[in-house]
Amino acid sequence: MHSPLAYIHPNAQLGAHVTIDPFAVVQEDTVIGDHCHIYSHAVIMPGTRLGKRVRVFPGAVIGAIPQDLKFAGEESSVVIGDDSTIRESATINRGTAAYGKTVIGKECLIMANAHVAHDCILGDHVILVNSVALAGHVVIGDYAILGGLSAVHQFVHIGAHAMIGGGTLVRKDIPPFIKVAKEPLAFEGINSIGLERRGFSSEQIEDIHQAYRLLYQSGLNTTQAVEKIVSACPPTPERDAILTFVQTAERGIVKGR
Repeated sequence: MHSPLAYIHPNAQLGAHVTIDPFAVVQEDTVIGDHCHIYSHAVIMPGTRLGKRVRVFPGAVIGAIPQDLKFAGEESSVVIGDDSTIRESATINRGTAAYGKTVIGKECLIMANAHVAHDCILGDHVILVNSVALAGHVVIGDYAILGGLSAVHQFVHIGAHAMIGGGTLVRKDIPPFIKVAKEPLAFEGINSIGLERRGFSSEQIEDIHQAYRLLYQSGLNTTQAVEKIVSACPPTPERDAILTFVQTAERGIVKGR
């Protein structure tokens, strides 16, 4: 259902059963998947690609050009996966020549007033709580949750299943499966409740605990802790994910207390 009071560019590609409310704007070079709902006063700008069943609430702006002075008008996009929800007044900028697109995965929730800058890559099931601000080139793994009013420095990587406390400044990479909070931001333990809810067994969670005890509570530096994890912890997908993340963290990882 397309309201006659909405503006829909003739070149916009609309899927089946799309709902566009009065005063919404859908500009050219946009793709709106089946069963999407664009609410009043939302703006879908050129380069936006929405999957199926995406909901965009009032005042949200998707696909505006990057807030990056190096942007020279190059062609780029925003890609949002199926079943994601973009709440009121959230803003998601399209990519630059560096990566070419900004990506939001499937079943993500971007809450009111959150901002996702150019070239960010979010996995599936990510939650950005109200007023989270991501600078450019931030990468976030599946199921990560960022608390309200938290701000993330450009090029930071946040691992899968991590949980970031509200009102925090994220300047370092955050390894998977952990909680971080306070100022300065620090390791606060394993995201045990979140892992249990997502079907991780007690054995898997204990393996994760063992690796992080060595990394954060053994008195070893990061290099020594990595070597100890390799020798002392049996290989598992979770152990390997931790090692890979820590060994490739370009900004360095968050510290312990």
